[in-house]
Amino acid sequence: MIVGVMISVLLVFVIRLFFLQIVSGNYKEWADSNAFLKKMLYPARGVIYDRNNKLLVYNQPAYDIMLIMREIQPFDTLDFCRTTGITKEFLMKRIEDIKNRSLNPGYSSYVPQVFMNQLSTNEYGMLQEKLYKFPGFYIQNRTIREYGYPNAALVLGDIGEVNRKDIESDRYYLRGDYSGRSGIERSYEKILRGQKGMEILLRDARGNIKGKFEDGKHDIAPVSGKNLTLSIDIDLQAYAEKLMRNKVGSIVMIEPATGEVLCLASSPTYDPNLLVGRQRGKNYQMLENNPQKPLIDHSINATYPPGSTYKPAQALVFLEEGVITPQKVYTCANGYPYHGGKPACHSHGSPLSLISALATSCNSYFCWGLHDMLDNRKRYATVQEAFEVWKKHVVSMGYGYALGIDLPGEKRGYIPNSKVYDGFYRKRWNSSTIISIAIGQGEITATPLQICNLSATIANRGYYIVPHVVREIEDMPLDTVYTQKKYTTVAQSHYESVVEGMRNAVLNGTCRGLYMSDIAVCGKTGTAENPQGKDHSTCIAFAPMNQPRIAICVYVENGGFGATNAVPIAKLMMEKFFYGGIKEESKYIEDRILNTVIIPNYAQQE
Repeated sequence: MIVGVMISVLLVFVIRLFFLQIVSGNYKEWADSNAFLKKMLYPARGVIYDRNNKLLVYNQPAYDIMLIMREIQPFDTLDFCRTTGITKEFLMKRIEDIKNRSLNPGYSSYVPQVFMNQLSTNEYGMLQEKLYKFPGFYIQNRTIREYGYPNAALVLGDIGEVNRKDIESDRYYLRGDYSGRSGIERSYEKILRGQKGMEILLRDARGNIKGKFEDGKHDIAPVSGKNLTLSIDIDLQAYAEKLMRNKVGSIVMIEPATGEVLCLASSPTYDPNLLVGRQRGKNYQMLENNPQKPLIDHSINATYPPGSTYKPAQALVFLEEGVITPQKVYTCANGYPYHGGKPACHSHGSPLSLISALATSCNSYFCWGLHDMLDNRKRYATVQEAFEVWKKHVVSMGYGYALGIDLPGEKRGYIPNSKVYDGFYRKRWNSSTIISIAIGQGEITATPLQICNLSATIANRGYYIVPHVVREIEDMPLDTVYTQKKYTTVAQSHYESVVEGMRNAVLNGTCRGLYMSDIAVCGKTGTAENPQGKDHSTCIAFAPMNQPRIAICVYVENGGFGATNAVPIAKLMMEKFFYGGIKEESKYIEDRILNTVIIPNYAQQE
């Protein structure tokens, strides 16, 4: 019996020692924390440049107050609060929150915890002088973002403190760490963040720091994040945001040959410096509550009817399917029946061919074209079959699905399929039922990026490269998706007629406001019907006609006719690109646009 008791006691000790030393990390943490202070070394986050090597985002030193709960001893809380600029209530609540494992998963009293973050240099200096009075508190060096320009906030994005989901999904993060929350900062987070390091400091029996353990032999140096060079031209971006001030919408500019995005302006927007430092939370809430929704990137997160900017895509489908030839004429004298027998277009001759229809933006021409494609039973057995062929071509041009830009949150737009209409109309429908899609209305929606991408595709005569805003990653290649050509299902030969039609639109059609004497501009206006209010103003363009360097889309909510606001904005942007400034004869256009205020009802401040 005595031997049995002794064996039982021995087994209890063995099991307990096994649990403390192998299963539980607390014993090791306690032992290590007595002898060592492991200090995290945060890497410098990669900096960001524009395409002309102008510094957009860089780092400034900041300091976090850390605490190790088991080392806290009685201290002068009033002095501590005065020094750090907080209240005693905040101090006590913060300590309770740190110890709350539901709020702070993985909490350990042996491990440094973030008490207060992002102290300025002045705040750090004041605390450093008195830190010896507050046992258990330490200073952790890190960096915060600074922005060289008050522009491109939605492209660059911001960084914020990680949440519980982030910590659980990526072991890199600890409570109090920061990661990209939007824009480039988010989509390139793992490239920008670098790798953490570790400094191991030796303690004496009283907990005082005695220097580095074994002269730093076991320290791990942090590795800085990679730098990024964007395709964005910050001067173009700033000018676009200036032109769109007091308006809602977007300006997108793409370099057709590379897919590089030169400008991705959304309005309204905000100064990216608002989301830096301890005021980030307050400012973010202010932006989120703003009825104009400045946190929404209208370039990729908003979808609109493309209106008449969609007609070149329709023309390409009809040409590819043999529904029309460039010489095919349709009448427009009385309009298409969809328009109730009333003239539905701008003043132009009738009948007219494709090139004239594009130049004058004839609605009836494209309505008749869709009629001949969907309702011709000699070509397709059913309207459903014809519609699926139509959709296949449209999707190949970048509509209906997200293009894959290297920014988070891109919307896909919407191109319905035949089953949608079968459900709506119980399989009893034809071209007249859905005729509004012929002119970019009805169920069709697209982002300004997709609309601009169509312009780039036409400029390239049948292919596009997925739009992207990062041009170069330090010591790393770009993803191949941003270097490969994506060809449409339309033959290259058909694009020349569409290009000619868009060129004629500038020379003597609805896009005359885009005319430049020394550069051959091709364009297409759009006036998109809006059931919630005044029509949207939009246009697409590319230039020069041959060997194009830029493609552009301008979209202004409630801006009226395409020629009223979108065209002059596009003209000013092209002058800025080609000449580096605005010509004297265009100054009056610039003044008008800068003084134009168009705020949709839903976006007006109460």
